[in-house]
Formats: sequence, structure tokens, C-alpha cells
Amino acid sequence: MEFVSGYRDEFLDFAALLFGWFRKFVAEKGTMGTSLEGRWRQLEAQIRRLPQDPALWVLHVLPNRSVGISLGQGAEPGPGPGLGASRLLGDEPPLRLRDLSPYVSFVSLEDGEEGEEEEDEEEDGKGSSGTEKAEPQEGGEPAPSSRESPQEAKPPAESEVTQQEASCDDGCREDRGEDERAPEKRKGRRSETAPLHLSCLLLVTDEHGTILGIDLLMDGTHGRVGQSPGAENLAPRAYALLCHSMACPMGSGDPRKPRQLTVGDAHLHRDLEILVPRLGVKLAKTPMRTWGPRPGFTFASLRARTCHVCHKHSFEVKLTPCPQCNAVLYCGEACLQADWRRCPDDVSHRFWCPRLAGFMERTGELASLPFTYTAEVTSETFNKEAFLASRGLTRGYWTQLSMLIPGPGTPSSPWGSTSSLSHLLNGDPYQLLQGDGPALMPPVPLDPPKSLFGSWQDYYTWRGLSLDSPMAVLLTYPLTVYYVITHLVPQSFPELNIQNKQSLKIHVVEAGKEFDLVMVFWELLVLLPHVALELQFVGDSLPPESDQQHFTMQRDGAEVSVRPNSGATARLSSGTKEKGGRRDLQIRVSTRPYHLLQGPKPDLVIGFNSGFGLKDTWLSSLPRLQSLRVPAFFTESSEYGCVMDDQTMAVATGGGTSSPQPNPFRSPFRLRAADNCMPWYCNAFIFHLIYKPAQGGAVRSAPGPVPRPPTPAAPPVPTRRRRGEKKAARGPRRRR
Repeated sequence: MEFVSGYRDEFLDFAALLFGWFRKFVAEKGTMGTSLEGRWRQLEAQIRRLPQDPALWVLHVLPNRSVGISLGQGAEPGPGPGLGASRLLGDEPPLRLRDLSPYVSFVSLEDGEEGEEEEDEEEDGKGSSGTEKAEPQEGGEPAPSSRESPQEAKPPAESEVTQQEASCDDGCREDRGEDERAPEKRKGRRSETAPLHLSCLLLVTDEHGTILGIDLLMDGTHGRVGQSPGAENLAPRAYALLCHSMACPMGSGDPRKPRQLTVGDAHLHRDLEILVPRLGVKLAKTPMRTWGPRPGFTFASLRARTCHVCHKHSFEVKLTPCPQCNAVLYCGEACLQADWRRCPDDVSHRFWCPRLAGFMERTGELASLPFTYTAEVTSETFNKEAFLASRGLTRGYWTQLSMLIPGPGTPSSPWGSTSSLSHLLNGDPYQLLQGDGPALMPPVPLDPPKSLFGSWQDYYTWRGLSLDSPMAVLLTYPLTVYYVITHLVPQSFPELNIQNKQSLKIHVVEAGKEFDLVMVFWELLVLLPHVALELQFVGDSLPPESDQQHFTMQRDGAEVSVRPNSGATARLSSGTKEKGGRRDLQIRVSTRPYHLLQGPKPDLVIGFNSGFGLKDTWLSSLPRLQSLRVPAFFTESSEYGCVMDDQTMAVATGGGTSSPQPNPFRSPFRLRAADNCMPWYCNAFIFHLIYKPAQGGAVRSAPGPVPRPPTPAAPPVPTRRRRGEKKAARGPRRRR
């Protein structure tokens, strides 16, 4: 599959951006280090002429003493190629943090800590936020941090050794006695090569949280401490970082200098008082004493904008979309033409361009939602982290949507498992759906629904939710299941008479995130009070310790109870008394690929944001579904994904898929893509499988939702041809 925007952990795109900028910074700083009085003076003069950014800029100094970076086989230390774009943005980029486990992981450097307890050390600070979401604590995040005392910091590419102090407010000073003992501690805990120690992180942001530059200070490579016990301060390195952040800002926008700069370290602030005015920048009178200049400060949800072909970032080259479809980003004519002529033809942009243009036409339709915040969250520049922070959505299931805040539960327990649900057994069933403010979910209505809901507007009105409520982002999963049961199955499979059944067994295949949000499915009991439901979550990405778990959520008048298979029962209050008898929702878990699942045949199969082309097990699971011949509905985050799923179904079974239709209960949050401008939303489209006839039927061809154009699209006309290409370009005129 060419585009993985809706399936890839966004933190990996974020990490790729950090690594890419850091490599460029180190390379350019190395070439300039020998000509400080020449090249640096020239750069300072250029920066003085830059336009002024009205926003305040902040230089953060984040020490770290407890977390190390362990590089596995195939990874190289420092800014080399082993952990660069080839791993994060290559031909087969990782889709999840755990995919990086052979190459990089975080380990504890504390006394007496075992490898399994390393996650406990990462709970505080930004650096732990992304890795918290991977069970073995792997990921591409290069910046674990702590507010405790750092150890010695030595830049990986220079001979200078920086000295740091214990507090960000008082300065970062070196603690050599503790650092000299660090290798012995590591050797005592691990027999392999000792990990890298990221002793300090320098981070440049603006007041809104956009990251503009980053520098990583290591105390050595593979456990080697600094080469010299120098006593230099951080000022030269920090000054170099500031210059590069202004000349080549990582986040967004053209080169610029800040109106004012504040520094999060008292000693570094004093040292920069002489250097910063050289750039025509005003330094704040006093250092910053808190994490951010504003109480609501949060890091913006940066996404790496990259060329679709060469994967260069937007801070390296200017990216522009294809002039015909406006869907795919390229750094220039060379990459566009290379993608246009790719072989075989059905993977070339020449083949896909007219289809992608059709997908782009759905942008307005997908953004047509009734919420008061629709314009903000469907924008291509949507800042998800700021949205969540401004509304106090910083705990419970809301942390699943953020890459900066640790998720709920203990680090050693998977989210959504019965072990992490145990603390809910005497509480509100909506506890994990709440934010930091007032309750987001109102009491359950007294009467069950009198009609079927076909839109967020109808559901919100009946449920008593304000259109300013963001609950649709979490409730997209149970409401999609509800829509399939009440609308799509009766339309496509009327012979099943599904609306009159009193019990339904549903398999949720390749479930991962959905099981992490398992309590949201309690809403099905509110919407379908007459049905006893059994949801079986199936997939090898589920936590192994959850295999064969079984628990029940029950509604009994005014109360709801959750009963694990141990038999213990606890009551969860739903807030009101309601009519109707006792119904339940049973949850089962099987941590194996679907084609290996044994058991009774389900009434319905559902998969969320499936991505058939991204996982080999689908080539076995789809034939399994073909043999069962049960109604199987799947969602996708884009129309492009639906086309790829149709092709995969044709290859795996000879069948196909129905024409996709927009899901009225899709998530309102737009997923910003790295290398394209297509609209991506969680659960954006729904389709069902069309099985190959059982016997004697002709094999179905695999047309996509958009038919292939009768004539190939003409290649985009370059705005300017090179002299050597004019002769070869002559011939029939190309249409624009």
C-alpha cells in the first residue's frame, strides 16, 4: 500500500521529523565548527535580516538521569543512517511503535531497576509520552526526559563536554561522581552493550508549542563516558541550536527570528545575554521558571510533511502537490516524474492520479458534520494536542488520542484488559470517557430510542449531548457497530432479519485500539436494550495476557455491572432508572489471527480501519471469512484504502467488496497525512465483503469504487523545462 497515513502511529511521523532535523543540524554544525569567525558571522548576518515572528520563543533545558536508549541489531548510534529515514520513512515503514523493538528501546538507568520496570521511569515528562503506548517501551522518540538531576552531557559530534546542574531553574551542572559509576550499574544489569545515556535535551519552541529545533546531548556512545572532563557551559551549543532553528525552523513556516526569547535555565540565560543580541533578538530579563510561558501550554501535534518519493521533510525542501490531482506531495519535478513512470503501471501515479483527484472531491462531504468545532478539527492544519488540552481531555481514554500524555492503567498492564478494568468495578461506567472538567456523558435517557439514528445530530439530540461535546471521537466505534446492525445489514442482507434477533454474536477482527477503548462499547447496551450482545475481539496485536479472557457488562434497571469470568460482580451506576429487562454485553478476547480462531460461527463480523494490504494475515483471514460466508463489514479511513482492500480481497479469494459509502458516525478528527493531502478520518467509509460464488460461479473481477479511466492521464506539464529536455519533449501537445 502506497499511503499509510490512517494506519501508522502518528508518533512515528513525529519521531521521523525530530530525527531528520537533528541529523541535518548536526551535519551543518559540524561543517561550520572550524570557521566560527567566518561562516558563523555570515549566518548571524543572515538571521539579523530575517522577518520577526510575533510569537515568543522558548529554549527549554530538559535534563534526564533515569532513561537510557538501547540500540539493537541494525541500528547505529548518533545521527547515522541506522535509525534514520530508512527505518521511519522507507519503502516499508513501521506502522506501530513496537515495530522498532529490534532497533531501539528505552531502558532504566536507576539503581536496582530491572528491564521490565523501565516504563515506571518514563511516566513523567514529554519524552515518555509516546513510548508509553508501546508495551515493551519501544519507539522512535529520541527525547526521554525527567526533571531530576542530569548527568554529564557530551555532544555526539563534538569534543566539548558540557557541565550541568540539578535544576532547570538553577542551571544544568555536571555530576561526575554519579556518572562515572553509571557504566558499572549498566554492566551489572545487562550483559550486552550498555545503552546510550541522553543526559540533556535542548528544545526550541514557540509559545504555542510548535517545535522549532532540537539537540540531544549524549554522555557517550554505547556506554562510553565523555572523552574529556571539560568545564564548558551549554551556551555555544544552545546558541548554535537557536541559529539553526531560526534559519531552518522544524515546525512550519519560513525562516524567521523571534520577537523575544526566554530560556528555561538561569545559568544558560546569563551566558546567552551576550550572544543572543548578535541576532537582533531580545532576550527576556529573567529566565523562565516554569515548564511553559502560559498555563495552557502544550506541544503542538506536529506531523512530518514529506515528499512521497524521496521522503525529504518540508524543512529541507519546498513541497508542492501534484498539479493535476492536488493529492500527493512532491519536492520537485524529478520526484513527480519518477512516481509518474513507476512500474508496474498500476502502482504509478499516472494510473492513480485521476482516482486520487476523485478522492479529493470528497473533502467537503467528509467535513460536513454538525458539531460546533467542525471547522477546527477538519482543517488540514488541525492542532489536536491543543484541542485536547484546551478542553481538559488529558486523562482516561482521551490519552489514547494524544502522543504526549501516558495512557490510563499501570505501565505493565495493557489498556482495556480486565486487569486494568478492575479499578472500575465500583465506579461509573463512563469514568474513562470523562475529562478533567464536568461530566461529559449525561444520564441515560429514561426511555429507549423510539426510532433508528442515522446521524450524529439525531443521536446527540436523543442522548442529551451538546453539539459542542467531543464525545463523537470516542463513540465512533460503538455507533458504527450500531449503524451496521440497524441500517447496513438490513439493506444488504435482509434475509437475516437481524433487527428481530434477541442476541447477536459479533467478531471484531484485527482489534487493537478498539479493545483499548473497550468500555465505550457499553453504549451499545443503551442503544440496543432489547439485544444481548457478545463481542469477541480477535487479532494477534492484542496483548497476549488477555487471551481467552471473558467478562460481562450488564444493565439491570438503574444499575450496570461488570462481571469477570471469576464470578465476582460489581455494580456500576448508570445514573437513572430506566425501563426494560436485564440485557448484557459479553466481551471475549482471542489473541490469534482470525483464520486460526475456533468456535461457533458469528452472526456478524466487523473490522475498523482494516488496511487489508498492510498485514499478511489478511491473505489467510479473508479466505476464512469466504468459507464462513457471514456478513462482514469493514471501515476505512480513506476512499483510497477501500480501493486497496477491494484489490486484496480479489487476490485472496476471487471476491471483492461493495462500493464504499461515507460513515455518518465517522470520527470528526481529521488525520493529517505525511506525504499527501487526502482527507483521512477514523472510520470514514464502510463497505462489506462480496464473496465469490460457492460453486460454478465466474471469478469476479476487482474493480475499485472509481472505474479506471479509459485513457491514461497526461503527465503534469513542468513549469520550466531544462534545455536538454526540450527536444525529447516535442511531439503531440499535452493537455493541462
